[in-house]
Amino acid sequence: MIPFPDISPDIFSITIAGREFALRWYAMAYLVGLLLGWRIMVALMRRPGLWGGQAPMRPGQVEELLTWVVVGVVLGGRLGFVLFYEPGYYLARPTEILRVWQGGMSFHGGFLGVLVAAWLFARRNGIAPLRLADALAVATPVGLGLGRIANFINAELWGRPTDLPWGVIFPGEAAQACATALGPCARHPSQLYEAALEGVLLFVALLWLVRRGGLRRPGLALGVFLAGYGLARFIVEFFRQADARFITPDNPWGHVLGGPVWGISMGQLLSLPMILAGLSFVWLAGRARR
Repeated sequence: MIPFPDISPDIFSITIAGREFALRWYAMAYLVGLLLGWRIMVALMRRPGLWGGQAPMRPGQVEELLTWVVVGVVLGGRLGFVLFYEPGYYLARPTEILRVWQGGMSFHGGFLGVLVAAWLFARRNGIAPLRLADALAVATPVGLGLGRIANFINAELWGRPTDLPWGVIFPGEAAQACATALGPCARHPSQLYEAALEGVLLFVALLWLVRRGGLRRPGLALGVFLAGYGLARFIVEFFRQADARFITPDNPWGHVLGGPVWGISMGQLLSLPMILAGLSFVWLAGRARR
């Protein structure tokens, strides 16, 4: 077993007028991920040869798109968490829906939010939506990997108990939930599994696809991203501890869709459409002319 490293969730904190303000690793992961994604997209737009002769948008437009993406991530991620995971709780307490600083974001909701924001941006600026989606697909895994590392630092979204030598003894509730007479148990560092698969491996695969001319086939990069993320998330869910709040009879979504009825987690359920959609985009891109 590996003891949890002594890392504070806060990068630093300051006290002003008796109130403490902190910069957290999780917020920094969002910020750095968005900025790196912006620079990756700018680099893609500056190389029209990757697109078969003409990039779908000017490099300067990427900065404007960034604002739309931020809004889509925040609104979609929060509303996705509310609707997919704890609808009963927030319907009884609607004022807490806006309290994003208390935590509670859904990747699948944030992904849908970005899709809507990007589609609206593309229509407003006369950009081919599918090509814009391909660029976003290449730029996204970096932020996903950083976000999962931040989840590990926060000691949240931990994995199931394990006796493997790389099992981590997470602090707090994670240790108490599976404690035995011999002491706290170790758990899979599922956040790092996701960082490796959704972040590093998926990004390398998409870069390889770009170098092989994949951006010349609209929808191919998007399809690889959707299928790759969905498959990675589906696999890691077998090692990730399901939150009991999401699979109880008190939660109709968890009970009917992702709980005892089908025996799969909500994360797996939401990943299945992504896998099917991704494979469909890959198939259609393969059939289309260059």
